[in-house]
Parts: sequence; C-alpha cells; structure tokens
Amino acid sequence: MVSMDESGRIEKCFSALRLKDEKGFVAYITAGDPSLAATVEMVRRLEEAGADVVELGVPFSDPLADGRVNQDSAARALKNGVNLQGIFKTVEKIRRASDIPLVLFSYINPLMSPSFEKNMREAHAAGVDGVLILDLPVEENRKYVRNLYENRLNNVSLVTPTSPDERIRRIVKYSTGFVYCVSREGVTGMQKKLAPSATELVKRTRRLTPLPVVLGFGISTPEQASAAARAADAVVVGSAIVDRFSREPQNPMGRRRAAAWVKTLIKAVKSVE
Repeated sequence: MVSMDESGRIEKCFSALRLKDEKGFVAYITAGDPSLAATVEMVRRLEEAGADVVELGVPFSDPLADGRVNQDSAARALKNGVNLQGIFKTVEKIRRASDIPLVLFSYINPLMSPSFEKNMREAHAAGVDGVLILDLPVEENRKYVRNLYENRLNNVSLVTPTSPDERIRRIVKYSTGFVYCVSREGVTGMQKKLAPSATELVKRTRRLTPLPVVLGFGISTPEQASAAARAADAVVVGSAIVDRFSREPQNPMGRRRAAAWVKTLIKAVKSVE
C-alpha cells in the first residue's frame, strides 16, 4: 500500500462525500474540444451542475480504449493543435476560479515528450490532481508511479471485469485517490444498459482496497447512473457528456444547455441513498 498526504483535492472531495453520505459524480471531457478556451467554460459549467471531479482527456491519435464519440473528439482537439502544454495552461486558468479535482485521462505516449518527469512536474504546478494512464500495465508502472508520487499526483488506476482478484490486488496496491472500475469489456461509448458484471467488479474491488471505487464506461442515462451509484462510491460519465456538448451549438448558450442535461445525470446519482 502506498502512502500519500491525505490533504489533496481528490481525498478531500471523497471525504466530504462520505461525511454527507452522498455518491460522487465524475465528468469526462476531452481537453481542447472544441477549444481550450471552451474547455475552461465547460469545466465551470460542469462544476455548477454539481460534478465532483472532472477528467480531462488528453487527445491522442490512437485512442485504442475509446469508442467513436471520444475518438472523434480527440481528433477535433488534435486538429486544433492541442498539446500538453496547452492543457497545462488551461488547468492554470481553471484554477483561478475553481478547486474542483482535475484528473488527466491519458495514454502513455502523449506524456512522454519531452519527458514524463518534466510533464508531471508541470502538471502538478498547473494544478492537476491525478493522472489515469489507460495503457500502462501494472507490471511496467513502477518508475512512472514513483514519479507521480514525487510530484504529489494521484495514480488513478483501471480495473476491468476480466481482471482476476490477484491482479486487482496488485493494481490497487499502487493506486491513490480512487480506483476506476470499467463497467464492461470493450471501449468507451454509450450503452443501453449497465452490464451485470459491473456490480460484481465493484464488490470484488472493494474487498481489496479502502480507496473509493468509481464505476464508468458506457453510462449515458439517469437510470444507468442511478444503478451505478447504488453499486459504487461515484459514477463516471464520459462519452455521453462529450456527445451532448458536441451536438449543442458551440457557444456559451449551447454549453449551458449541455450542462443542464448533465445535471439530470448528477441528480440521479445524488438521489441514491
């Protein structure tokens, strides 16, 4: 088990949720889609709607774990010239008015140039709270995770329905902040119902870690969000939010409308007892 200062934004967030006996809501958006300036506003709108944590997707050319909605979103951001340095500047702008926990959701490649160590120092300095690296297996994560700890960044890890208990035990050993349970096999994307294996995965993971356990991938309706919240400590919604923001007009009014829709999911999560 790793040891980190318990005063970070993510830890404070989940501690406050526990004290209120309330479930959390984690919102995912792609940084830079439709622009980095819009990203600042989108985070503000999501926070106003009641989101507890925001994941900022780092656009990548080969997002193998993502479905069509997030792939297209990453492609639009890359076309806009979005890179890590621009994302860090965006986080700095968000931090001028907000203390909402921010997690970078990334593949390992974009984090390697010019060096992982430099990027993690800059991430912390900008105000990032944690990093979730989708394609970094636990067998190869030691030096990267050590660097995250050195820069006071949470290492948020994924576990999947196909992960045996022994592998989950190894994954959560190096995790901090929270553990992200993937609700189903496959890529991100909106689904018609919550996979039956999701609840069992949360139960198995909870037996192996004291960290908050969140559930995501495919959640797109208030009914699914409510069902996920009954199982987990928090719910992650990504593709559905990205899709809603992309379909609304790309202006402040459109972003307010998208956030109002997200609020229906948040209310479903918060109403779970």
